[in-house]
Amino acid sequence: MKNAKFALGFVVIAGLLSLLYLLAFPNVTKLKKENPKKTAFMEYREMAAKEKGKTYRIYQSWVPFSKISPYLVKAVLIAEDDKFWKHEGFDYEAIQKAIGKDLKAKKFKFGGSTITQQLARNLYLSPEKSLIRKISEAVITWRMEQALSKKRILELYLNVVEWGDGIFGVEAASRHYYGKPSFELAPEEAASLASVLPNPRKYNPVGNQPYVINRSNLIYSIMTQRGIVIPEYKEVTEESESSPSGKREGLEK
Repeated sequence: MKNAKFALGFVVIAGLLSLLYLLAFPNVTKLKKENPKKTAFMEYREMAAKEKGKTYRIYQSWVPFSKISPYLVKAVLIAEDDKFWKHEGFDYEAIQKAIGKDLKAKKFKFGGSTITQQLARNLYLSPEKSLIRKISEAVITWRMEQALSKKRILELYLNVVEWGDGIFGVEAASRHYYGKPSFELAPEEAASLASVLPNPRKYNPVGNQPYVINRSNLIYSIMTQRGIVIPEYKEVTEESESSPSGKREGLEK
């Protein structure tokens, strides 16, 4: 009798936990074909503006992956998640380093997020830093990596990530800052856009802020080193002449 009650209790608890799991975490499989209309992060920005008595307008124009500049894709991967195609949603080396920094600073920041983790956070969660949010983020990240292709994850990310005050997605950013569709972005423009992603409301890709200049130059240098960008003949000649061995020296990330 006791065993029967124990088994029944176990089934009930398991059922409740399963129900809570389904309610707490969204169904990411629908993202295979459906594009999200509004993200949790957009709603957060709207609410924050409303509390201050301000109106908040969202600028976003969805664009398929094939219509995004390859330079921009490469620049964002270099800047945000250089191991994107290799990992399964988590960069454990980066997480370990981030935890080490948190312990030294005695603050819970827990950086080292991959593009998939950032997408999970943007689509479904609030930006508050808490253990519960990080656990939820981890579960959603894992589910995304299981349900979606890497290309689709990247397409979603590039279309919803914040690129300025009210500016979301690469198409809106490209048209706002450069007056052109994202497919026409040049390598230098792509590097500048990628450089501001850590804090797009603080940094301007077309401004003269030292951080943006230095970071975009670094991203562009890596793109050149990897053969993503082919330098002009004059640049190649100058670099060859300046190198003792006559070979261009690459820049490691």
